[in-house]
Amino acid sequence: MSNKIIRSICYFTKNPDGKLVEELERIKFLFIEKGFEVQTLRICVNGFKFKDIEEKISDKEMLLSAGSTSYQESSEQLEDFFEISNLSFNLDLTDMTIDEKYVDLLFNIIRNKPEQTFNFAYVFNNAPSSPYFPSANYNQDGFSIGLQPTDLSADCVSLDEWFARMSEVWKEITSLVKDEKDFLGIDSSVAPLFEVESSLINFVQRLGMSFNESILTDSYLRITKFIKEKNPKPIGLCGLMLPCLEDFELANEYEQGNFSVERNLFLSLHSGLGIDTYPIGIDESPVKAINILKTVQGLSNKYKKPLSIRFVSDGKATIGEKTDFKNQYLKDVVVRCLSL
Repeated sequence: MSNKIIRSICYFTKNPDGKLVEELERIKFLFIEKGFEVQTLRICVNGFKFKDIEEKISDKEMLLSAGSTSYQESSEQLEDFFEISNLSFNLDLTDMTIDEKYVDLLFNIIRNKPEQTFNFAYVFNNAPSSPYFPSANYNQDGFSIGLQPTDLSADCVSLDEWFARMSEVWKEITSLVKDEKDFLGIDSSVAPLFEVESSLINFVQRLGMSFNESILTDSYLRITKFIKEKNPKPIGLCGLMLPCLEDFELANEYEQGNFSVERNLFLSLHSGLGIDTYPIGIDESPVKAINILKTVQGLSNKYKKPLSIRFVSDGKATIGEKTDFKNQYLKDVVVRCLSL
């Protein structure tokens, strides 16, 4: 089957070292030999300072994560975070009393190293062992796999046809790693990227709907039900990602005013995983950002649902100006206000 794309193979460990890089490379080639494309290899650790992670894993091609850190730990290490371009972390606010300091941390990153907003997220009721960054969080040693399953929709004319292709690939993955004692499972999250067959919005349109029309259909509910219930070895988030600027065709909808924060939250509450790669102007009101954090926290806790927030900025664009991210994974857009 063509278009078998693994977005991430991520090892979770309490003892990172160079041997883990070799192990990930070995696993990567298991899949390459069977016709898979493997985009990234990642390592998520537990209980290490940012600098120590970099020292233990010197390979700059390896994507690294410190997992969930406290506000105190992260604020004390921001200077190091600014210097380590391949490092991600998240801030777990599930049980925190949210105030301005948490948003100040985001704006500190925007002022000093805006490209690192791509590597930072707020999380609520986070699911451990997801191979997707920056939400990844350590729970146990082992590796998990995350796909880019939108590409499997190429030439599909129905959701059921796409579901059948995903099932086939999941079975192939579990068969290939059946003897790997450290295999934790597959995060079956739908992780769109770019455009055409890699874009979820493009697939929705190929099914005969505009994005606006799709919002009040059961399409997203059906997708989420399938990826949660039919995954043979689920781990991590297993939800529908709606990355505003990574799915380039969703970015187009954002620019047209069709993907407000409110609509993002509506879709996230019944099918999605939160606010992801959502642009924020450098002149945005911190109060609005605080209110969004509080709202997402409240919804996550009310429904016991993993949700996250990843705002991104180029450090220059104000509301009404076009971004210049210089990031191949983010589509440049004219920034809109966070509220209507």
